[in-house]
Amino acid sequence: MVATPTKRMTEAEFRQFSLGDNTGQWELHRGELVEKSGMSVAHGGVMMRMTELLLPQLDRRVYRLRINHARARRSADTYYIPDLAVVPTEAVLTLMERPESLDAYPEPLPLVIEIWSPTTGRYDVMAKLPDYQARGDREIWYVHPYMRTLTAWRKQADGGYVETLYTEGIVRPASLPGVAIDLAELFEP
Repeated sequence: MVATPTKRMTEAEFRQFSLGDNTGQWELHRGELVEKSGMSVAHGGVMMRMTELLLPQLDRRVYRLRINHARARRSADTYYIPDLAVVPTEAVLTLMERPESLDAYPEPLPLVIEIWSPTTGRYDVMAKLPDYQARGDREIWYVHPYMRTLTAWRKQADGGYVETLYTEGIVRPASLPGVAIDLAELFEP
């Protein structure tokens, strides 16, 4: 990740800055402005393929797929942009009623997906994953295009998470009944 030299920002300053700047994708990590880095070709390919596989399986009346756009709000000083996020349609429509709204969600999301890239791999696991879990996101996927793996963390009734590593087969997110991702299709060149 590229840290942009800046003063610490308040939540209001961050929201205003993010809405007014169309040159970058900005996250807020512990009050510090961070620009989301450019991604590798493999990252982009897997992100597009995951989009192609998820979209036809999601009922638009219930869920919306946000691609490298939605912000998961952890706290007033921490906002992240997942590579993909499944957001309840009702939450999106509520924000759309106010034209000045940032595409940001404080409530736990059904599915958050991060895809490994050389520039973000460590940051995604070390910084974002614990914060997604602290937010209570129901399911978090970490996809590695070179290792051809998908690691899923699923929230349990006790609030903890169970981690499962997939190397083949079909992955069904517990948070989205009826949705299935075939890893062979996801990782096909």
